[in-house]
Amino acid sequence: FALFSMFFGAGNVIFPPFLGLESGSQWVSGFAAYFIADIGLAMLAMFALLRVGSSEAVVSRVGQIPAAVLMSAIILCVGPMVAIPRTSATTYEMAIVPNLSGVSPVVFSILFFALILALCIRESAVVDIVGKILTPLLLGLFAIIIKGVITPLGEPSALPQIANVAVTGIKAGYQTMDALAALPFGIIVLQSVTAKGYDSGRKQFRVVGGSAVLAGILLLAVYMGLAYLGATVSAQYTNDIGRAQLIMVIIEALMGKVGMVLFGVVVGLACVTTAVALTSSAAAYFTELCRGKVSYKVFVIAICVFSAVVSNLGLDRIVAVAAPVLDVIYPPTLVLIFISLLAPHLPDRISRGAAIGALLTSVLCTLTANGVAIPLVESLPLYDLGLSWLIPAAVFGLAASLLRSHARKAEKVFSKPNEEL
Repeated sequence: FALFSMFFGAGNVIFPPFLGLESGSQWVSGFAAYFIADIGLAMLAMFALLRVGSSEAVVSRVGQIPAAVLMSAIILCVGPMVAIPRTSATTYEMAIVPNLSGVSPVVFSILFFALILALCIRESAVVDIVGKILTPLLLGLFAIIIKGVITPLGEPSALPQIANVAVTGIKAGYQTMDALAALPFGIIVLQSVTAKGYDSGRKQFRVVGGSAVLAGILLLAVYMGLAYLGATVSAQYTNDIGRAQLIMVIIEALMGKVGMVLFGVVVGLACVTTAVALTSSAAAYFTELCRGKVSYKVFVIAICVFSAVVSNLGLDRIVAVAAPVLDVIYPPTLVLIFISLLAPHLPDRISRGAAIGALLTSVLCTLTANGVAIPLVESLPLYDLGLSWLIPAAVFGLAASLLRSHARKAEKVFSKPNEEL
């Protein structure tokens, strides 16, 4: 339940209905692609860190300093720089404004992060709080979905509003970057199961692996239900409607004011659980990074204060600045996740080579996407899917392996005369 609520962020609440709206009668195909690229990758990341023992072990293949830089960038981007402040802003816009008028956003952000601070200040209690207390309330969303299934708002439109529903689903799921979030989430999850006595690798794999599968099933049910709700109004609305506005319209049509209040509670809880998970995992990582010289509680307080300020200072600008950084670090991180899961004993030089290939490609693609004209980048295979880094990663990894083999052969050739002497 804790893993379910950690991944079940408010952004993922509003996206599946919009995909269902765009896909119409093909909503199942679009949703399947989205789910694989979103939660599918996140689950792979969870099993990868279980296989190698920790989140740090996943990224350590590139070297100690690059790994620390990469992990810090991941946690800052999916934490206090973007995702944590966004939880407060989203709660305010989708839960408070529609149901309570006159609440100051500044006062709300202070109250919101005071709650996050109270929930995170005891490191060992985070998973229990999220799993046992908050998640059962969050599952109230099923009531809305069941109502929409029993009494649908309409029939899905015969034709989709987009050219390729599978491609749209893949790109959307890929860009949610839940696979990145799985690495910091893994830190607190492994700490929790270790504290409960599951100290061996086999026991941790059984407990966390089983939890990940259950969380994936729950997320599948919720996201599929939300996608269906969007499909039922695809004949009534176009994709010009905003994502947040769409889900609000659906909820109000299904359950009226009571539904709006219930959905406000769900969104609020979704944001709280995500904020708690990200704050705790970020604080735990930076405490370990500085080797305990700064305590976990100090980092929790700093993250909450910083996030409260950011949530009131032009969040859109910060998201816009952070987005290219995420686009750059996501491909090499995925490469390291795949290697940790499929070939954990692969030599580090090959992992470094593959990560470098993915990193260089992601930098070029990010520059291109932000208006810097670079020849041939848009012609790379799988560019339209955001997966153009796959082939360069494989080529650079192979090159790293071959160069090493060539160097060894050259070393043997030049060493023979010396041996004879």
